[in-house]
Amino acid sequence: MGGRGWNGLLVFTCASVLVLAAFTQGKTMKYQTFEEDAPGTVIGNLAKDVYSTSPFSGGSRNSFKMMKQFNSSFIRLRESDGQLTIGERVDRERICKHTLHCLIAFDVVSFSKEQFKLIHVEVEVRDINDNSPEFPRKESSLEISENTAVGTRIPLDFAVDEDVGVNYIQSYQISVNSHFSIDVLSRADGVKYAELVLMKELDRETQASYALELVAMDGGNPSRSGTTRINVKVKDYNDNSPVFDRSSFSVDLPEDAPVGSLLLDLNAEDPDEGLNGEVVYGFGNQVPPEIRQLFRVDRKTGRLTLESPVDFESKNTYEFDVQATDLGPNPSPAICKIVVQVQDVNDNAPEISITPMTSITAGIAYITEAAARESFVALVSTSDRDSGANGQVHCTLYGHDHFRLQQAYEDSFMIVSTSPLDREKIPEYNLTVVAEDLGSPPFRTISQYTIRLTDENDNAPVFSKPVYEVAVVENNAPGSYITTVVARDMDMGSNGKVTYKLADTYFMGSPISTFVSLDPASGSLYALRSFNYEVMKQLELRITASDGGSPPLSGSASVYVRIIDQNDNAPLILQPPLNNGSAEVLLSRDAPTGYIVTRVEARDADEGMNSELSYGLATGEPSVFSVNKVTGDIYLNQVLSHDVDETLSVTVTVSDNGRPALTSTATLHFLIIAGSPPSDRTVYQAGGGDEARAQWDLSVVIIVVLAGSCTLLLLAIILIATTCNRRRRDKSGEDSDSYGEKGTLERGRGHAGDNPLLPLHGAAGGGGRAGGEGGGAEVFDGHSFSSQPGAFTPAHPGGSDMCSASEDGSEVPCVYDSDNNSKVRGNKHEGYSTLPGYGNGKEAVRPITIWKGNSYTTISARDPAFSGKDSGKGDSDFNDSDSDVSGDTGLKKDGAMVPPMGGQNALWACTSECKVLGHSDRCWSPSATRANAAPSPAPTLSSFSSLPKTASLPRDPNRRDNYYQAHIPKTVGLQSVYEKVLHSEYDYVLVTPPRPARVQEISEVAIPVYTPTPTHCPNNDV
Repeated sequence: MGGRGWNGLLVFTCASVLVLAAFTQGKTMKYQTFEEDAPGTVIGNLAKDVYSTSPFSGGSRNSFKMMKQFNSSFIRLRESDGQLTIGERVDRERICKHTLHCLIAFDVVSFSKEQFKLIHVEVEVRDINDNSPEFPRKESSLEISENTAVGTRIPLDFAVDEDVGVNYIQSYQISVNSHFSIDVLSRADGVKYAELVLMKELDRETQASYALELVAMDGGNPSRSGTTRINVKVKDYNDNSPVFDRSSFSVDLPEDAPVGSLLLDLNAEDPDEGLNGEVVYGFGNQVPPEIRQLFRVDRKTGRLTLESPVDFESKNTYEFDVQATDLGPNPSPAICKIVVQVQDVNDNAPEISITPMTSITAGIAYITEAAARESFVALVSTSDRDSGANGQVHCTLYGHDHFRLQQAYEDSFMIVSTSPLDREKIPEYNLTVVAEDLGSPPFRTISQYTIRLTDENDNAPVFSKPVYEVAVVENNAPGSYITTVVARDMDMGSNGKVTYKLADTYFMGSPISTFVSLDPASGSLYALRSFNYEVMKQLELRITASDGGSPPLSGSASVYVRIIDQNDNAPLILQPPLNNGSAEVLLSRDAPTGYIVTRVEARDADEGMNSELSYGLATGEPSVFSVNKVTGDIYLNQVLSHDVDETLSVTVTVSDNGRPALTSTATLHFLIIAGSPPSDRTVYQAGGGDEARAQWDLSVVIIVVLAGSCTLLLLAIILIATTCNRRRRDKSGEDSDSYGEKGTLERGRGHAGDNPLLPLHGAAGGGGRAGGEGGGAEVFDGHSFSSQPGAFTPAHPGGSDMCSASEDGSEVPCVYDSDNNSKVRGNKHEGYSTLPGYGNGKEAVRPITIWKGNSYTTISARDPAFSGKDSGKGDSDFNDSDSDVSGDTGLKKDGAMVPPMGGQNALWACTSECKVLGHSDRCWSPSATRANAAPSPAPTLSSFSSLPKTASLPRDPNRRDNYYQAHIPKTVGLQSVYEKVLHSEYDYVLVTPPRPARVQEISEVAIPVYTPTPTHCPNNDV
């Protein structure tokens, strides 16, 4: 049977196994074969050996499949009957080396319609004698002192045979001679070797050398042998040789011993003296390079140490010779045999190999979601190179309780399902296999494995909702899109591919397929005809969704298409009956006012607002007739006069409420007849009925509400803008009064005192106005210049710097008006001072005139006043109770505002503290001009800057490092000497320049100009 037929049978068998879930315990079959057997040699027949005694064979034909684990192409399996044959030549020495038992193990699956069986097969490859013993060298040389004692043993090179068992080396022979014989010995691992034994004393002078032939023979049939030539040279002797404490040592070495570990401390004694008694150590000549790489013998001390790591799993026993030789002439070495037994430790983690039943991708097993419980998924094989408990492995499966491990045999386990599977719930399982040995501490190996479920058509399509309700405006174009229905199928591939179909139903006597069409792929529904609301209000249909599985599954949903009315019908006038769009109505000439002549009745085929009708008169006699917009009643507005025509005509309009509205018209001809109207006819009452009812349209209400909201918003914006503008104007007025072109300087509060350095004027009045209206401006203290004659030149010839006496009898300085150059008294000049009380005689004002380079600057100064209050905070108090500052701007207790202060480079005017305590770099001090005062250097005029919030005086590098308030002594008249002084205000005006001849006599004082910070009205400040 071809490979395709076997694959089909395998698929069928696997499916049967998954459905029936017939699983049996694994079985081990053992066979033997010889190496080098010809390919095709029959090893055994699994069908005969496994089912010959099995009660489950039942006569059904079984098939076999090799799972190809630990098996290359040495063994072949005939799948029809399980016959095992040699696939290719087996070289036991290549695959098993010196292992006594050489096994080729693999797994075979036996399956039939009724059951599944896992068979573990072990084929032992038996050795044949196909290799001869070989010596490492064809010829070797030995040197023996002539005084070597009889019975001395000399190790010889041992031969190697690739075969094992009886085919390995069994004996050694030496050529016939008179002085030497050999002794065959066995090592701990069973390897035989020969030692050369001196049987008779040597005499170099008689015979200086011997040529010997050593033969190694194995135990095969026929026997094989190998030879080597040994050249023995007799040397002159050093009559004493070193002697070891013991002739042999056995050492136990853990395989995890670190490099450099001490194994033995060998010692050999030589009774000779000098170089003949000095002993050196080393490996014997026959020690192979492998031993020399693993161990090291110190030449002088004889310490045997570990040179490289050892591995118990590679080799567990090492046997070699260590010789001790003196340094005398013709030394005779002493031999000590060393046997190192490597002890196993748990240094190897378990190994995991997972073989799936069905796999397309490495590391992933596939199983159908329809698989029953206990279905086989994959085979897990474990191994550990350690021995004993260190090599015993315990295996555990983690990840999901839908799968578990079941032991198949020894170190092999099966992953089987434990419950029904559902791909739509869990399409993939990520399992973890943990293999842990029983060592201490244990080693653990973790392997991740994925199981994917293949899909079965076990889910029907499900619509997103059972009923779809959609609306379509009538008079739609054929082919118009209506809606899309959506159905989901949880399956994959063709099992989840959904196809839509209209159910075969009839509507209004026609198949539903003549009304709509359905896209089978997308579920989009389209109209095949134009719908008329007046004919059908709703269209009902049912849609079925089917998947592509075998057999297919389906689901259904209902769709209700509601037709939306459109204003496509004009009103139809029913009463009075029309003939060619007109009608004749009889009207009595004596009908009273309000008499209802007739009623116009109309009908609209549309619905809702499209059918709401309103009546009106288009043409005719509007002064004679009126119509009720709601009822359609036409009534008289007035009594008919006798000279009216016999016929009156009006045009009546009937309009619906659609968008756009449709209108019908009719012409009514009223025939005037004599007589009174019937008494039972209704007379229309003015102001009553439906005409008086307000007919409000929803859109009109919305428009009114929106208009009102916009109006309120606009009013709020205007109010905010007005408030901000007013505040800005008020602020601008304050700035123009306080910080205008004439500047603003600091002023102090008036306080009476007798300090000769602080002349006070108007103490009673000034003290009470410290925080008046003018408190909000930037204020400074200042001193006037001396009124020494000749210090300043008046603007007009013959003028004087002093005006006549003031109201209180004191002389008052005069200033010059820059506009008319007129001399004005200081305390009477309006606008000269912005301080409260200035110019009204309540407080004296002293002008100070300063030359600014091209003009005089005159400032008004009020004498400073001091506060005698103490804040109670001690000498270290920075602000006293009269000079507290709040927020960004200074708020004094009396309500006056102190402008915000700027950076550290801002300057203050000279204050009262400056007079008493000295000046700092924050204030300026115009020196009072006296008769003997020298003119001060003229500083440049700087601009005012905003002052900082605090009232601290910064360092003056020209005077002192720092100015601390704690350094200021208190006096009786000045309780808080470092106060935040209420600023004095100064106004300055320009005066005409002096005569050029007097410029050099003028002392200049720089007055910082304060530039107010622009004030902005915040957007939310109303």
